[in-house]
Amino acid sequence: MLSRLAPAAWLPATALGLGLGYTLITLTRLPWWTLPGIAALAGALGLRVRAGMAAGGYRRARPWSLVPLCLWGLYVYLADSFGNVDLSAVFFHLQAGIADHGGSERLIAAGLYTLSMLGLLYAFTWLVRRDTRLRRIEPLIALALLVSNPLLVGVGQRSAAVVTEGGNWLDRHYRPPVIEPQPAPPNLLVLYLESLERTYAAPAFGDAYDDLRALGKNGVVFDGVEQISNTGWTMAGMIGSQCGTPLMPAGLVHDRQFAPLAEVVPGVDCLGDVLSEQGYRLSFLGGASKAFAGKGTFYQGHGFDRVLGLDELRPRLNDADYVNDWGLYDDTLYDLTVEEIKRLDAEGDGPWGMVNISLAAHAPVGFPARRCRRRQGQWDGDDILYSVRCSAWLARRLVERLDDQGLLDNTLVVVASDHLSMRVSAWDKLVGLPRENTFMLLGNGLEPRRISRRASIVDVFPTVLDALGYPPQENRAGLGVSLLQPETRTLLERYGKDKLNARLLEESALQRRLWEGLAPNPGRAGR
Repeated sequence: MLSRLAPAAWLPATALGLGLGYTLITLTRLPWWTLPGIAALAGALGLRVRAGMAAGGYRRARPWSLVPLCLWGLYVYLADSFGNVDLSAVFFHLQAGIADHGGSERLIAAGLYTLSMLGLLYAFTWLVRRDTRLRRIEPLIALALLVSNPLLVGVGQRSAAVVTEGGNWLDRHYRPPVIEPQPAPPNLLVLYLESLERTYAAPAFGDAYDDLRALGKNGVVFDGVEQISNTGWTMAGMIGSQCGTPLMPAGLVHDRQFAPLAEVVPGVDCLGDVLSEQGYRLSFLGGASKAFAGKGTFYQGHGFDRVLGLDELRPRLNDADYVNDWGLYDDTLYDLTVEEIKRLDAEGDGPWGMVNISLAAHAPVGFPARRCRRRQGQWDGDDILYSVRCSAWLARRLVERLDDQGLLDNTLVVVASDHLSMRVSAWDKLVGLPRENTFMLLGNGLEPRRISRRASIVDVFPTVLDALGYPPQENRAGLGVSLLQPETRTLLERYGKDKLNARLLEESALQRRLWEGLAPNPGRAGR
């Protein structure tokens, strides 16, 4: 019986080779054509298990490695979906809520991954039960899989930060925003361009960034805005640029732990809090649901008067079916943005502020709007540069449209990416270049120029306050400094990204500040 089964060992071995090859290609820059070679090598090794099968016989063992393999499968799925796996993003979304997400295409991928993992687990179990040599070393394989899994390493680091006392280097650098009132403050328009990082301006991406490059000729363009830990997804990017601090999820410091969040970073004052105290009337418009990831909760809790998402805006569309998986296309979102700015401008009761976020360049392929397709021609459904070009053109068109209508008089315009792109069709080119976020300021009397500094998205908050005419005390707010003031060095200029990222993993004092009021009493934790 064993002799008849032995030649079939190459089949499960090949399946394991496919899994290993896919993992290596996903986590490294190995080309796809190496996958068949890795699978073939594994299959050839499977042909050599016959002796071990004959000597050891069949045993109905339950491999120790099944759970570690599942954890690795989860990590590879996340890496394939997003490029860089950010545990903070996972923790935050579990607490803030993932209802009304637009990732329906990932559900299909998740189903295929699940089926593949079941096949891989069956293949591994088949071999362990039939090969005595593999059965003997399998516990060591399980241990190696556990200690090498980045998910478990990350969880261990964050758990250590929660129980470690005293780690307050970041919190000591935090400065609450303190400004002085001014008699005639300008209006403010903030355009977040989903995933449209400045790296796309590189020659490798052709003309994809040209419209933003043209827009920047009339304003202040910042080079060198890097992405630090806990700022790499939409809510983290918004909080980083509006509150001056990375988004350290509530996690285990939250009194109810993984209960839905009633407030988002209630312990710090952000852009909306500061401006509302100065009499600004604030609106947020986004094409996606405001319920996703606590977006509505954040804006409603930080000074915004009107917070409008998919549910509120869709009834105002001429064609209610003209939506994508996430929400409104950017052309219709920007039409509604113009309407909202006209309303704010017509009221004339003090300055207004508008924050808006696009969807066109959202990973993995983007959502190019109908107007872009008429302008750019046919889209292949995969090319992210098509979507980037669309997003840049629509943003430029919106700014020029508002300017032509006189709606940007006495207005500061901020154009920024919310974070770096996640895995897209241009991923290999992106990760091969120095990556940085888009950040530019237009209007309000600013002299057009380029400013090159080593900065991060937390520096956007004090820079915007400064550009509005509200320079914060010591040019600092949150963990950031105003990039318009060269005499004040940023944290990245002083300490570098590695040290800052390490502190974000090792400390909890700033995390407790962010979630003050939701965190348990620290004294209770020690009892």
